[in-house]
Amino acid sequence: MELTRFVFWTAMEILGLAFLGLLSAKAVSGLRSSGAEGARDQLKWVRGPLYAAILALVVQGARTVGTAIAAENYAHTSRQNLARFQLPKAYENALRAVELRPDEIRYWHVLADAKFAQKQYSSLVADQPVLLALGRGELQEEDAYSCATAYYFLGQYDKVIPLTQEMIRENRVYAAAYVLQGYTFLAQKRFSEAERTFLEVLQMFPTMRVAVEGLAHAHFLEGDRAAALSVLAQTSKFSFAPEARQRFEALKALYAQ
Repeated sequence: MELTRFVFWTAMEILGLAFLGLLSAKAVSGLRSSGAEGARDQLKWVRGPLYAAILALVVQGARTVGTAIAAENYAHTSRQNLARFQLPKAYENALRAVELRPDEIRYWHVLADAKFAQKQYSSLVADQPVLLALGRGELQEEDAYSCATAYYFLGQYDKVIPLTQEMIRENRVYAAAYVLQGYTFLAQKRFSEAERTFLEVLQMFPTMRVAVEGLAHAHFLEGDRAAALSVLAQTSKFSFAPEARQRFEALKALYAQ
C-alpha cells in the first residue's frame, strides 16, 4: 500500500512538473509588445532569461523527483534483502535511502529494521534524536518499540520502562509493549510488577503464549512453584497451537522438579 501511494504521488508530481513547464514556456512565448521596435527587441532579450529560469526550475524538479524515486527503490530493495536474510545488503540499501532522503522518516524505519536484524542496537538508539525531530518531538509507536527493544537487549532496563509505559498510555491494547515491559521487570527482578503486567495483557489476549510463559516464570522466579504450575494448568481452558502446548508441558516438567 505504501509503495502504491508513493508511485501515485510521484506520477502526479511528474505530470504536474511537465504541465507547469509547458504552461510557463507557452506563456513566455506568447509575450508580445505593441510598442516601438526597440521595445520589441528588449522583449526578445527578456525571453531568453525567462526560458533559462524555467529550464532550471524543471531540471531542479526533475532531480528532486529522481532522488525520491532512487530512495524508494533502495528502501524497497532493503526490505527484499531482509526477507531473504541478506542482512549486509539490507543495511547498505537502507542507509543509501536515508542518505538520499534524510527528511523522510519511513526510510529511517527501514534502516532501523536493518540495524535490528544485525543486532546494531547501540546504533539504533543513537538515531533516537533524529526520530524525535522528524516526529515533531514525539516518537512514533514503531520507533518507540524499536528503541525500547534495543535498550532491553543492551541491558539498559531503566530506559525501557518509560518508553513502554508511554506506549501503553497511548494505546491500551498494544500487546507487544506489555510483553516487553513484563520481561523487563523480570530482568530487574521486580516480580510483582511483572506479574501485574502479564495479567493485564492476558486479560485482553488470553492466548498470548509469551505472556503466559512470562507470568508463569515470574511466579517461579519469585519462588512460588504452585502458582507457576497453576498458570500453565489454566491454559487448558483456551485454544493454543500444538507448539505452544509442547512448550507449556516442558515448563511444567521444569517447574515440577
